[in-house]
Parts: sequence; structure tokens; C-alpha cells
Amino acid sequence: MPVMKNPVRKCLAMLAGAALSAGAAAAEDSAPLVRLETDAGPIDVELYPAKAPQTVRNFLELVDGGFYEGLIFHRVIAGFMIQAGGYDADMNYREPPGTVVNESFNGLANVAGALAMARRPDPDSAGAQFFINVKDNESLNAAPGRPGYTVFGKVIAGMEAVTDIELRTTGTLGGMRDVPLEPVVIRSAKRL
Repeated sequence: MPVMKNPVRKCLAMLAGAALSAGAAAAEDSAPLVRLETDAGPIDVELYPAKAPQTVRNFLELVDGGFYEGLIFHRVIAGFMIQAGGYDADMNYREPPGTVVNESFNGLANVAGALAMARRPDPDSAGAQFFINVKDNESLNAAPGRPGYTVFGKVIAGMEAVTDIELRTTGTLGGMRDVPLEPVVIRSAKRL
């Protein structure tokens, strides 16, 4: 590498390098946006990689890989939440490629509009299924000695679509309760 003899050039090169590093860090810390195109309309979500890095990484890998396309909102409970990411309209289960560690102690709460990971009783069992809270659900938050449900984003546009899905008539389908009788399909999930 050539040695810079001009101190002004050296200073400018250092400033340019610092600016590039700062820009890369800002881009890394910026909140990714994802649009879920659904039969009820678009839902735009902002993700929080600084608060839930592994969960956001997992979700974005699934989005980028087309995992959510063709899946439905398969669990809808008015006054609670709407859940998707596991089943197609024929109630065929789509196996996620893996699971992600629970990050529910990140200071984010399950409030109305918050995007969180669904899981089984094992706190580290979240794979691909997510839900959108339609009200504040304090009981889903982490508490001392008790992991909660990891919040990793929020709805920033499309709450009218969320409400439309929430208020759909549900029943039992494929042995599962609370399934909308008219499927609400995720047509696409893309980064904005």
C-alpha cells in the first residue's frame, strides 16, 4: 500500500473511511421494512434488529426465501391476535428450516400492533410462525424467571387489514380451532 505524504490527503482519506464505516453501521442498525401482501390488503412491518437480532435475521431469511408465500392466517382470535406462518389454505403444514433462540427479554412488549414469534412451551422453539397483537397482551411478555413471546417488530401501515383479519368468522378446520372460514392468504412477503 502506498504511503500518503500529503497530510491533507491522508486526513481526507481517513474521513472518507470513517464516513463509509459509519454509513455501513447505520445501514446495519436501520430498521428493515417488510410488506405482507394479504387477501385483506397490505400489512407493512418495521423490524428491530438491535433488540431481537437472531429473530429478525431468521424472519428476513424466510421472507427472502419466499417461505411465507401461499400461507394463511390460520389462528385468529378477536381481541387477542392474528397468527400466520405455518399452514396453507388446505391446512398443510409448512416445516420451518429451523428454530431461533428466545429473545423476549429485550424490553419490547406485546402491545397492539406488535409483531411477535409464536412458539411451543419450549421458549426456544419459535421457527416461522408469527403473530400480530391486536391489543396489549401483557401476559405474553417476559417476566423474571419466565420467558415471554419475542417481539421483533411492529405494524407501521395496514392495521385496517389486521382488523379485517381479526374480525373474520372462524371455526374448526383440519382439527384446529380459530381458523378463518374464508382463508386469508399471504400472497407475498417482500422487503421494502
